[in-house]
Amino acid sequence: MRVYCLGISHRTAPVGLRERLAVPDRELSAALDSLRDVSGVDEAVVLSTCNRVEIYAAVKQSEPTADPSGALLNWLRARSPDQPPGEAFYRHPTREAVEHLFSVASGLDSMVLGETEILGQLKNAYAHAHRAGSTGRALNRLFQSAFRVAKRIRTQTQIARGATSVGGAGVDLAEKIFGDLRRCQVLILGAGKMSRRTAQSLQSRGASGIIVSNRSFERAQEIAQMMGGDAIRFDEWTSKLDRADIVISSTSAPHHVVTADSLRPHLRRRHGRPLFLIDLAVPRDIDPAVRRLDGVYLHDIDTLQGIADEARRRRESQIAACSEMISAEAGALLSQWAGDRRMKSELPPTGSPAPES
Repeated sequence: MRVYCLGISHRTAPVGLRERLAVPDRELSAALDSLRDVSGVDEAVVLSTCNRVEIYAAVKQSEPTADPSGALLNWLRARSPDQPPGEAFYRHPTREAVEHLFSVASGLDSMVLGETEILGQLKNAYAHAHRAGSTGRALNRLFQSAFRVAKRIRTQTQIARGATSVGGAGVDLAEKIFGDLRRCQVLILGAGKMSRRTAQSLQSRGASGIIVSNRSFERAQEIAQMMGGDAIRFDEWTSKLDRADIVISSTSAPHHVVTADSLRPHLRRRHGRPLFLIDLAVPRDIDPAVRRLDGVYLHDIDTLQGIADEARRRRESQIAACSEMISAEAGALLSQWAGDRRMKSELPPTGSPAPES
């Protein structure tokens, strides 16, 4: 059995081209059916995300077609009416295809090195293909191996440890302070993209209550509705400090919005509960003097960026170790396939007696 991968990703093509070639979930079954009509293709899996569109295909060793990647390229290019350039695509034969899939599953080929979302997307793509009957012995073994390799890399290296975004670093710090975020209330000052993403990251880790305050109340209502939270007018945000655990501030104000004087009256009513402040604004929204208040933890965009950069450096230092694991695991899988072929060739023809022992 030979395996091929043909695809396009954030490394080779802009988002507009990736969008045109994407395969929505509602079209996956039909796409898999048509792929198995491509000459030589016996099994197929389609992985389609915002950052990549990839085809993994298995070809029987006895097939006269030496390389179906040309036909697969034509199939994929046909999804775009303006015929994207061939150089945007990569083509990997068996060994390279196996190593590429292992890298993708482990987050080594992602925009954010070591991210874990791609593994879930890959599992969904495989599950869809398996239900559709478009996988067999080769791709079943290949994808199960990829999931096992990804788990090994995540447990034995630091490739996925530490947030590499400013918002993610803030969320990691909040977890260190509060532990379980499910009981935490989040107050957002300003409705900018960065503060919204940070709040969404907190929400994904369990933070339950989101309150949005913005100078445009309509915008605050819009963001609050998107996040399942509540909106308040900007001149009312201090009224929520008594019960807020985390405050994310990212306004366009030219002066400090949060000061020590604005916090003190509320701290007395918090009875020692910590208050975690994330300042994502430039110029800063939160007066650095609040750090001197008991129970207040302040991190601005520079400190969070430093934490994210350090995490990124640690991840990059792990690439060589991950690559060695992937190479070894790919070699082991290829040896298994070679052993299967030898065993099959040594079996007697149908109806022939088994060799004497």
